Amino acid sequence: MTRRAWLPALAAALVCAAPALAEIAPNDVVFADGAVEASLTGTPGDPVAGAKVMTTNALGNCVACHQIAAMPEVEFPGDIAPALDGAADRYSEAQLRGIVIDAKHTFPDSFMPGMYKTSGFIRPGNGYTGKASEGEPPPILTAEQVEDVVAYLLTLKD
Repeated sequence: MTRRAWLPALAAALVCAAPALAEIAPNDVVFADGAVEASLTGTPGDPVAGAKVMTTNALGNCVACHQIAAMPEVEFPGDIAPALDGAADRYSEAQLRGIVIDAKHTFPDSFMPGMYKTSGFIRPGNGYTGKASEGEPPPILTAEQVEDVVAYLLTLKD
């Protein structure tokens, strides 16, 4: 085999053998003025999957609080949070990622839950419920689901 023939094959094998980018853990997310520049997964999100996360009760259920004109099929959309129409015109991808991960970094008075957060919660103690959870709770959304929601939000332009 000549050098020209095996060199591309070796390069392709090395690329395939390289480890996938590691997911950023919730406590390792770096915020800069509320924005999160780095993708949590290192891969682009899927806007179709993001729409499902936003409308599924057991997942993000964003439509419980937000209205989205692009989703007219949603029954009883919420109206207690800002409408998401034009979100991609108002915020960058990094800003949207930061808001989805933990909106309090951008809007300190927000009541939106941190979707990719596992620490910093105030919980009632055993004195109130007798059932206080131990340790860090899992995040509401996975890193991939956050990226999917961000990908969907980036489609919402005026």
